[in-house]
Amino acid sequence: MSKEASSENVLGLKFDQCVSDLMIKTATGLGLGIIFSVTLFKRRPWPVAFGIGAGLGMAYSNCQNEFKHPLQAPGRYVKVERKEST
Repeated sequence: MSKEASSENVLGLKFDQCVSDLMIKTATGLGLGIIFSVTLFKRRPWPVAFGIGAGLGMAYSNCQNEFKHPLQAPGRYVKVERKEST
C-alpha cells in the first residue's frame, strides 16, 4: 500500500480480504464436508454443517486478527554488533 492511501481505502481493502477469505474457507469447508459425508458417514448432514462452521470460524478469526493487528511486520530483534577499530 502506498503512503498516500486513505484510511477508507485501507479499511475497504481489509474488508474485501475478509469477505474473500470467508467465501474461500466456507466453500472449502462445504466441499470437504460433502466429501466426508458421502464417503465416510453414510450421507449424514453433520459433516457438512461442521465443515461450514469450521470455515466460518477460521475466516472470522483471521478477519478479527487482521483488524486488531494492522501491522504485518513481524516483531524481530536484530542484534547489531559494532566493529572494533584496530
